[in-house]
Amino acid sequence: MSGFLNSSIGRKYTMALSAFFLMIFILQHFAINILSVLSPDTFNETSHFMGTNALVQYGLQPVLLFGVVYHFVMGFILEIKNRNARAISYAKNNGAANSTWMSRNMIWSGGFILVFLIIHFLDFWFPEINTKYIQGDMSGLLADGEGYRYYEELTHKFEPIWRVALYCLGFVFLSLHLLHGFSSAFQSVGANNKYTKGLKGFGKAYAVLIPLGFIFIALFHHFNH
Repeated sequence: MSGFLNSSIGRKYTMALSAFFLMIFILQHFAINILSVLSPDTFNETSHFMGTNALVQYGLQPVLLFGVVYHFVMGFILEIKNRNARAISYAKNNGAANSTWMSRNMIWSGGFILVFLIIHFLDFWFPEINTKYIQGDMSGLLADGEGYRYYEELTHKFEPIWRVALYCLGFVFLSLHLLHGFSSAFQSVGANNKYTKGLKGFGKAYAVLIPLGFIFIALFHHFNH
């Protein structure tokens, strides 16, 4: 088993599994964030539940952090290995003719998304962790208007136009990354059957609509604060 995981195929397989896991998380994250547009009260209640539930905080959150770190580290390792392999192929033929621009530049889109993710953590996750576990203000989370205020904090972050522009650009890169990554992940796990065409169509829709949804949320709060 360890030999398979350390092989090139094994790395691609686990990379694909981490991609599926993160895409499920992104969908769940969007489902909660869109509530800030539809119903601020429901958004606060849902965010409070996610932010204080023991299973989420001590069970799922560490798994999510591991999945994020693993996906990016393994992504960079695979990309470097692929680039070294392609260098030989390009010397013999035009490799660019057999691959898309996005597939050849996943490392750059992934790198920008990583920077964007760090900024996102600095904006939202770290302040919440500081309030709850360093300052010990758990009681302030029990009611909106005290302590860490989910809706107020969200709308406050989207006041500066530079941050909104950064978030929008980040989600554009996420869309480009997903357009190639979704089909690549299914190919890595050997999903090639009668449902392949439908899965590819779903992947393209996901890669476009979910990032657009996040962009809409950022613009909505910027112009309606």
